Amino acid sequence: MGNDTKLARAAVDAALAAGASYADARVNRLLREELGLRNGKLETARSPEDEGLGVRVLVDGCWGFAALPELSESTAKAAARRAVRAGQELGGARTSAVRLSAENGHVGEYTSPVEIDPFSIALTDKLDLMRRADESMQGAAETVVREVTLSLRREEQVQVSSEGAEIHQVLVRSGAGISTTAAAHGAVERRSWPASFGGNYRSAGWEFVLAQELPEHGARMRDESVALCSADLCPAGERDLILMGNQLMLQIHESVGHPNELDRVHGHEVDLAGGSFATPEKLGNYRYGSEIVQLVADSTVAGGLDTRGFDDDGVASKRWHVVEDGIFQGYHTNREWAGETSTECTATNRAEGWFHPPIIRITNLSLLPGTWTLPDLVADTEDGVLCDTVKMWSIDQMRVNFQFTTELGWEIKNGERTRLLRRPTYQGRTRDFWGSCDAICDENHWQLWGVTNCGKGNPMQVAEMSHGAAPARFRKVTFVG
Repeated sequence: MGNDTKLARAAVDAALAAGASYADARVNRLLREELGLRNGKLETARSPEDEGLGVRVLVDGCWGFAALPELSESTAKAAARRAVRAGQELGGARTSAVRLSAENGHVGEYTSPVEIDPFSIALTDKLDLMRRADESMQGAAETVVREVTLSLRREEQVQVSSEGAEIHQVLVRSGAGISTTAAAHGAVERRSWPASFGGNYRSAGWEFVLAQELPEHGARMRDESVALCSADLCPAGERDLILMGNQLMLQIHESVGHPNELDRVHGHEVDLAGGSFATPEKLGNYRYGSEIVQLVADSTVAGGLDTRGFDDDGVASKRWHVVEDGIFQGYHTNREWAGETSTECTATNRAEGWFHPPIIRITNLSLLPGTWTLPDLVADTEDGVLCDTVKMWSIDQMRVNFQFTTELGWEIKNGERTRLLRRPTYQGRTRDFWGSCDAICDENHWQLWGVTNCGKGNPMQVAEMSHGAAPARFRKVTFVG
């Protein structure tokens, strides 16, 4: 750590000497491990390592950025001078000077709480767990694909700024999952545990991988994938919808998280991913959902993939309401946009590694739990569908109109689950959808779901975050055939 701090400080000093009014430097070291079995055979085995230094500067109110992979004092200074030149050359294109919100130069450390270091586990032990998970999905002639995945990540970062910041963070996350695909009766259907796209992920160690109990759920996933091949397609019509947490988390991400990134609101994602309906005049008075809807952003929540001590602006992590009692109350912001709009900086500026400048990203964003149990919620529903596990989705450029399909659904009639339904697909409009939420399950049903593939920016950056959710009910939702 000491040498990384020295390199980052050398870069900041060189940037100031070259004419920058502000500078920060990040030394980043990343270690990953990705393992995957397909039909019992090892298909993926990667353990990439990456390190480098990125320097961000302000020159006459314009940003400049440069990054280099070699960690030495000479390259740190070279990157700083290159960043200053970039700011000078880009200055003629800026329309207004960047204004940063006021911030103390924090000095601090943060390390993800880990009970068992996942990188200390022997490869043979990891593969043994994965093979047992694969074996649990065997036994059906209709099964055509079985997959088991394991993903580990450790990121260490030192950040220094010209305002006195000196921050050291070590972020560790672990994740695993299984999926099985069956083909029969002219249909191909997939079931995943505990979620699709590789399973679930948490800021934690090997203990979280063990907690997924992958081998204990393989047989059920196998049987459900086979049953889905002969299940009825979910019929079109209007009925109540119960969303399980592993689908509701994506609903939160797409219809609440992205439209409330303040740079996107002001048009800085229009060329790539669109804009937002959540415009500034709505803040504090716009009904985003029903009165029971509490959506909280929290970079401090235990286990979140964006749980850390400080963001890449050097701002301490925070917790705030995006939606409170159904009313829109807050944005994801960084120091630049907080300074531009006179709003509070919510510490959500992050970069994908040393080779990108930080941009506003969704942090851990969750729907707070309610008071129901899932059995009581099902019993209280006369005509509905319980939807489980993300399959596919789409949402328009303003984050208003959406359509989601889940891996399976259960028809509910007169308070009881009846038949299994294939490919339930529901659609709606963001405000109407959240406004129809009338019941949320309690804290015993609530958990965090990790997202590891959130793309944003041009050039594209990938970020990770979590969304907490318990099963919830939405009234009179439109299902399409």
